[in-house]
Amino acid sequence: MGVPGEEEYRTKGVTYCPHCDGPLPLFKGKRTAVIGGGNSGVEVAIDLAGIVEHVTMLEFAGEMRTDQVLQDKLRSLKNVDVILNAQTTEVKGDGSKVTGLQYIDRTSQTTHELALSGIFVQIGLLPNTPWLEGAVERNKMGETIIDAKCETSLKGVFAAGDCTTVPYKQIIIASGEGAKASLSAFDYLIRTKAAE
Repeated sequence: MGVPGEEEYRTKGVTYCPHCDGPLPLFKGKRTAVIGGGNSGVEVAIDLAGIVEHVTMLEFAGEMRTDQVLQDKLRSLKNVDVILNAQTTEVKGDGSKVTGLQYIDRTSQTTHELALSGIFVQIGLLPNTPWLEGAVERNKMGETIIDAKCETSLKGVFAAGDCTTVPYKQIIIASGEGAKASLSAFDYLIRTKAAE
């Protein structure tokens, strides 16, 4: 988010991995916020709603740009509020943990504060792939495009992990994809060597 208090309270209430931290007792029965109203943000809010007391979703834009089926599910939940045109400006805390956040209503330019215990940042990920520019094909998000065997558009070059087009950015998935990429690379090498 790049706002005051974010770095200070990282892992003390500010989190970027809801599937790692959300189900833990840390936030059970507490008030939380999700920053970002895209598909991943809405999915996180839906998941959290079954665990926490209340979820407030803050979306910077004036409308949600997520799949309608997810919007419908989100709006059916009684313990979720959605605030549009909200620009998070500060993470509040007591020195040891998050106690709330401050945001500006971009329409009225009024400042508001929410009391809460957890902030789940879901405003998108940028893969660290600019160094691959021109070498392998990437999508508009910068993710390296791979096939089922983890091969890139450059024959004999394989990729794995969160920087690829594989869905569900989780360490366990990246680890499995790494194993698959190494097996595919090994298979490529032995077949290439045999053909020489």
